[in-house]
Amino acid sequence: MTTDREALLGSTAELLTRRPAASMDEIAKAAGVSRATLHRYYAGRDALVRALEELALSRLDTALDAVRPEEGDPQDAVRRVIAGTEPLAGFLAFLITENQLFEPGRQHEGWRRIDDRLCALFTRGQESGHFRVDLTAAFLTEALYALITAAAWAVQDGKVAARSATPMTAELLLGGALRRAR
Repeated sequence: MTTDREALLGSTAELLTRRPAASMDEIAKAAGVSRATLHRYYAGRDALVRALEELALSRLDTALDAVRPEEGDPQDAVRRVIAGTEPLAGFLAFLITENQLFEPGRQHEGWRRIDDRLCALFTRGQESGHFRVDLTAAFLTEALYALITAAAWAVQDGKVAARSATPMTAELLLGGALRRAR
């Protein structure tokens, strides 16, 4: 990917994080290019969103590599994952809600790779006795995505301070995921 495309996608991600329904004209303006230039790179919104998906997956992989979810105490690892993905939260919220990304029966391999890493974290936590076993690792992974997304929206709407979103997300997820003594 050329630097021009990376810059264009970066500015697009920033805009769509704040304004998911922005038009192609608004996206071009925010990127500092003409609509014709934007269309030269991406034929339409669907192609642009798919390129954003690639960018997000790359950034998610980098964030997960940095926080090493396969290492250490599972609860601490979940907190690291939430903190490490916090800068991407708004971007993820946009992508998760874009239905055109999700074609029935098809999922981008990159999402499967991310899901597998997070499921492995929750499975490890279940096997070590930290997390509840009546909730599947796949469900806990989806709950993590949902809470990160909800936190991004709450910050964007001014309902939660940005500095509070990560600890609140972690404590809500972990409070519901922890195994309770009977």
